Order: sequence, then C-alpha cells, then structure tokens
Amino acid sequence: MKIELKSTITCPVCLNKKTEEMPLNSCSFMYKCEHCNTVLIPNKSDSCIFCSYGSSPCPQVQENHLGHAELQIS
Repeated sequence: MKIELKSTITCPVCLNKKTEEMPLNSCSFMYKCEHCNTVLIPNKSDSCIFCSYGSSPCPQVQENHLGHAELQIS
C-alpha cells in the first residue's frame, strides 16, 4: 500500500476545499482558509490539521496504521 502525500482540506466554516501537499516529517498545527480567513487548528484528539480537516490523515498517522509502507505521491 502507499501513503498519500496530498490531502484536501475542507474548511468547517465556509466548506471551501483546497488540496495541499503534506510534510513528511512534521505536523501542521495551523492552516488559514484562503476563502474566509478562518485559522484552523487540530481537534484535541488529532495530531495535525490534515487529521482533523483533510481527506487523508498526515503521513505519520498513515504509516502508523499501515506499518512500513512505500512512500509514493498520489
């Protein structure tokens, strides 16, 4: 299986969607919606904004769920 390196973030305020590349070795703790300027922060139970608002969780979480997977950009 492969790890997704792109995720579509959906703003919970205006429902705007934007696909972003996820960093491999760090977590993203803040994201500003380009449409409504809302600053998103992760939910308390999540490690980053991709885990809270993205179509795919961050690579670190994906790797933990899949074990050692081959990294490929999809």
